[in-house]
Amino acid sequence: MGVFVFLPLVLPLTAWPIARLAEQHLHPRTATRLLTGVAAVMAACSTLCLALVMVVGTAQLPGNPLPDGWSDPEVRAAVPYDEVAGKAAIPALVAVLVACGRTWWRHARVRRRAHRALAGLRDTEVAVLPDAVPYAYALPGGRRDRVVVTTAMLDCLEPAERRALFAHERAHLSARHHRFLLTVRLAAQANPFLRPLRTAVSYTTERWADEDAARTVGSRRTVARAIGKAALVSRGTPSATLAGLAAAGPVPRRVAALLGPAPAVRTWPSLFTAVGVAAWGAATGAVVSAMSSANSAVTMVLILHAATPL
Repeated sequence: MGVFVFLPLVLPLTAWPIARLAEQHLHPRTATRLLTGVAAVMAACSTLCLALVMVVGTAQLPGNPLPDGWSDPEVRAAVPYDEVAGKAAIPALVAVLVACGRTWWRHARVRRRAHRALAGLRDTEVAVLPDAVPYAYALPGGRRDRVVVTTAMLDCLEPAERRALFAHERAHLSARHHRFLLTVRLAAQANPFLRPLRTAVSYTTERWADEDAARTVGSRRTVARAIGKAALVSRGTPSATLAGLAAAGPVPRRVAALLGPAPAVRTWPSLFTAVGVAAWGAATGAVVSAMSSANSAVTMVLILHAATPL
């Protein structure tokens, strides 16, 4: 395997340029899908390679349940600096699994609690809660996807702005934005180098919903006003993996984007632009990461098979 086993751990650095440029130069829908795909591939590859290195480290521990042949010098030689890297991979992989499990559990717990809180209300698409705290968010799952909003939030908005709010939240639900948000959040837990992509997707999903709401309402300025007002009074969403009108910022950038022309819809940026170079760089990094992890996995399986006593 050589140093190739370590490449997926650092290749997420190749996605940093596109994480910033995609927010500014790509359509929010394209940016969200691109960044989420890159993050998912790189996180999976880095976790796999971490697990491969951990096998070598675990085999060196006294009393481990692995076959004795897995601690042979030939196996250890497959990983550079096996004594240090192999043992360091054990707590690192445990930390990744615990962090990802905790994120998933919190996401599921918040959704369960939110659905239980709405159990006594009518089974409609919009759930209006008599709450003095202004907030609104999109709640997927359950018997149906629902838009949750409080009376305090509705009181802060004009009728046209309320339509913009509902259009925004419905856009989150129809595009399944919670899946993108959860995916990049898990990816960032698996590899800290992917955190810029998590931040970028939190923004692009909101921009995606902004644009859909503006098209539905027919007024970009109305949506901008609704976002500005909601941001001033809202407490946000109950979880970072759920989406809402004022859930993610920076709000001034979203408002400024809505006050300008609609972004051009392009499936992939031109190579002869900065964002195009960054996008191809991130895509190349994801492909190289996948190839490196696949090569390392196949090589490790063959080595361990040869070292396993019959």
